[in-house]
Amino acid sequence: MANYPTPHINAKPEDFAKTVLMPGDPLRAKFIAENFLESPVLVNNVRSVQGYTGTYKGTRVSVMASGMGIPSIGIYSYELFNFFDVDNIIRIGSTGALVPEVKIRDIVFAQGACTNSEYQAQYGIPGHFAPIADYRLLKTAIEEADKLKVNYHVGNALSSDVFYNADPEFNAKWARMGVMCVEMEAAALYMNAAYAKKRALALFTVSDSLVTGEATTAEERQNSFTQMMEVALNTAVAMEK
Repeated sequence: MANYPTPHINAKPEDFAKTVLMPGDPLRAKFIAENFLESPVLVNNVRSVQGYTGTYKGTRVSVMASGMGIPSIGIYSYELFNFFDVDNIIRIGSTGALVPEVKIRDIVFAQGACTNSEYQAQYGIPGHFAPIADYRLLKTAIEEADKLKVNYHVGNALSSDVFYNADPEFNAKWARMGVMCVEMEAAALYMNAAYAKKRALALFTVSDSLVTGEATTAEERQNSFTQMMEVALNTAVAMEK
């Protein structure tokens, strides 16, 4: 029996490309489809979580929103990997810098994704799983970033379950361990990819600094993080070669 459509994605496996770009914001998915993809087709709009498939530089690529937080991306990435035959998911999101060397509008590649989530508990692992990016996707994306001459950092990110944390030292404790930035999704994506034996990568544009207090606007986050989008799209193309 087919596992599609699901309660969250009203589509067929052939509606999606092998690589899906996954921003959190549905409007960012729409922006990418309308400004970068040729002949984009809306393939999902359940709960207004928009998904599109089109071509970029002759390669078929999909883009679909994940919503906010580990539970949300956990659902969408699981379904794409396991029910819709997607091989690669590239999360493209915003992040808050935890260390001074990471500046506003820099790109961060999450080589690893620490988390305070209990998402891994479902696997019954006798220890703590270390969620990491797929090496081929990471290497390819860094090569594409070098071609575009963007400012980027590679290292550990934090996928937090909490946006407003009651512990005033929360961010400083993670920064002390060399964690560069905080967001809310990558760890679940990496765990789903590992469990499904698929590939995942998360890259972010720094939208605000929790060190200096600098921040971008909601409109800038939606529309202006184009370097990150180009890196991800060029990575999707390179993965087909």
